[in-house]
Amino acid sequence: MSLLTQSLIFLLAAVIAVPLSRRLGLGSVLGYLAAGIIIGPFGLKFVRDPDSILHFAELGVVFLLFLVGLELKPSRLWVMRRMVFGLGAGQVIVTTLAIALAAKAFGFSTNTAIVSGLILGLSSTAFVLQMLAEKKQIGTIHGRAAFSILLFQDLAAIPMIAFLPLLGANATFNEGASFAQIGLMIATIAGLIIAGRYLLPPAFKIVARSGIPEIFTAIALLVVIGSALLMQLAGMSMVLGAFIAGMMLAESEFRHQLEGDIAPFKGLLLGLFFIAVGMSVNVGLLLEIPARIILIVSLLMGIKAAVIYPLARLFGMHDHKAALKLSAVLAQGGEFAFVLLSIAATEKVLPQANLDELVLAVAISMLMTPFLYTAVEALTNRENIADEPEFDKMEDHHHEVLIVGFGRVGQIVGRLLNIVGKSFTALERDSAQVDFVRRYGATVHYGDAARLDLLRAAGAEHAKLFVLAVSNLEESMKIAESVQRNFPHLKIIARARNRRHAHKLMDLGIEHIFRETLLSSLAMSEQVLMQLGKSSDDAKHVVQAFRERDAQLLKEQHEIHDSEEKLIQSSKDTLTELETLLRRDEPLD
Repeated sequence: MSLLTQSLIFLLAAVIAVPLSRRLGLGSVLGYLAAGIIIGPFGLKFVRDPDSILHFAELGVVFLLFLVGLELKPSRLWVMRRMVFGLGAGQVIVTTLAIALAAKAFGFSTNTAIVSGLILGLSSTAFVLQMLAEKKQIGTIHGRAAFSILLFQDLAAIPMIAFLPLLGANATFNEGASFAQIGLMIATIAGLIIAGRYLLPPAFKIVARSGIPEIFTAIALLVVIGSALLMQLAGMSMVLGAFIAGMMLAESEFRHQLEGDIAPFKGLLLGLFFIAVGMSVNVGLLLEIPARIILIVSLLMGIKAAVIYPLARLFGMHDHKAALKLSAVLAQGGEFAFVLLSIAATEKVLPQANLDELVLAVAISMLMTPFLYTAVEALTNRENIADEPEFDKMEDHHHEVLIVGFGRVGQIVGRLLNIVGKSFTALERDSAQVDFVRRYGATVHYGDAARLDLLRAAGAEHAKLFVLAVSNLEESMKIAESVQRNFPHLKIIARARNRRHAHKLMDLGIEHIFRETLLSSLAMSEQVLMQLGKSSDDAKHVVQAFRERDAQLLKEQHEIHDSEEKLIQSSKDTLTELETLLRRDEPLD
């Protein structure tokens, strides 16, 4: 089969499998693995020799480690040192020992059990971070802890990749490596560090002055591939060289440019690497020895979860629900396991039978993680409902203003009302937000404004103004409809996230609607125009003209907001009209 035909098969498989996998919430890594399994020798047999592809695709891992090095600023590591080198190191060490003991009991030899523990102790950085990002949980307690552990695992993978070949049957190091060979390795690493620190930045500056983007990309590729080959010539792993080069450039002013230039190559080649790994997955084992494979997967995920939960609590994670989520999200094997297992196969560190079992087990564990995490989330959410405090018991209030939603917008309205001496009643359904605001001395009641009894208890029947400052569209509309139906005397002043939200509020007959980013965007635009040389009066005139026409457009588009085609044409016509009017107003030179 020609290279062009193989390339077409790889691209077609990736284009179909990866978006489908992302759509199902399983992540892109599993999509690539699935694509490889389908087209490989254990699937439809479109490609029969995965090893030939795997050697070239390993460049994707080289680029990945270069980018990991670029992210590892020493200052950043110092800030996160307790979680990274405490919790992260503890997880890797304890998990490695636990898995090694289980592997030994499972019939593996001592050497094989230790190597298996080291490899399976790592979780999937790409898979976990992507899943947490899609759920918007990177900034949560368990999200930050997961990032710290994964960061240490990425660091730990480097020496594993570097020294795993030394344990193999082909390694001469085990038979007594000479001092000259060890000296060559140390000298190579030292030379790469010095070159990365003192020679590469001036070289990048010279190339940057040329102003030719493709030359900068060329030198970036030269640095990555050159450092990788240098390490290989010294008898070490290629990825170690790329990692050191990246880390030496982490503080460079060219870091972001390098990341942008290398990322596309990394993405394509790493995808190809996972496809090649997928082609190597012997899915037939699942039919031949299903009980053994299921047991390996269960032990792998069970041991990792059982180790991570108590360690998380030990390192200050007092919320047991967050610790449960952390243990679930990191229970799988990772992409570095495939890298290390491929090295182990090449260097004959592990028996082929064990390699096939572990590759399949890691792939299945990654597949099971989204389901495990969803189950843990459902469990903790039920606990949250049980633990949720009761809404505040409020006596009847007779304030003129009722504010619902005491976040950023509601708080500003409340502060201004306090300044002018106007009392109000504030309702907020997020208990954490209520506790936070109360610490600063604000008076806010915990309650759900969608409940009619709480609105009555808050004094809605006696109030004059209802400030709807809730950001969520569905929740906002539900409350607005309830107020319109049950308290028609209340004048609603509403916050809208966007034009669609505003149009839905207008459907209810609400007149006073404020899009949350409009005024700040207009103020920013006015400053931009002034910085570009417009006079203050001219800038104000342009912004005011835009604001007036935009308000008119909002009303006009309310009639057609169900037709996207008409909305687009209306916006284009208005923009042309505004440009014509403003040009007429410009003074002649």
